[in-house]
Amino acid sequence: MNLEHHYAVGLEWTGNRGAGTESYRAYGRDHTVTAQGKPSINGSADRTFHGDADRWNPEEMLLAALSQCHMLSYLHVAASRGIVVTDYRDSAVGTMKQGADGGGQFVSAVLHPAVTIADSAQLDDAIDAHREASKKCFIAASVNFPVTHEPTVEAA
Repeated sequence: MNLEHHYAVGLEWTGNRGAGTESYRAYGRDHTVTAQGKPSINGSADRTFHGDADRWNPEEMLLAALSQCHMLSYLHVAASRGIVVTDYRDSAVGTMKQGADGGGQFVSAVLHPAVTIADSAQLDDAIDAHREASKKCFIAASVNFPVTHEPTVEAA
């Protein structure tokens, strides 16, 4: 089965302070990300790159996408295995290395899902479900760096 899914987002730069990109410090990094029928996301660059620390930056959004994708895949796997998840939280961290030329790339992401399940007899299966969820995550399968998981699971 070969199914294609298409997605669309809009992006508008809102950081023109009047002089455009006349110089590196002349412009703001603020922008708005939109998708039809959804609330806008106020974005910027990381503060390190002269952005607004109060707005989401692309690096955080990439890490959030990895965390969301794993959670959604995990909930699917849990439901298909008959594991009742009652709570799920994650504290994801990522590492990006910047080169001397100003470019860079993510080199790793580590997800720390903390899951609560209803039945203590399923703890081992609930831990194993992260392995299957990892294989099903579209976003993790699309990046060129390792995405690992350090899950904890407890019974309610």
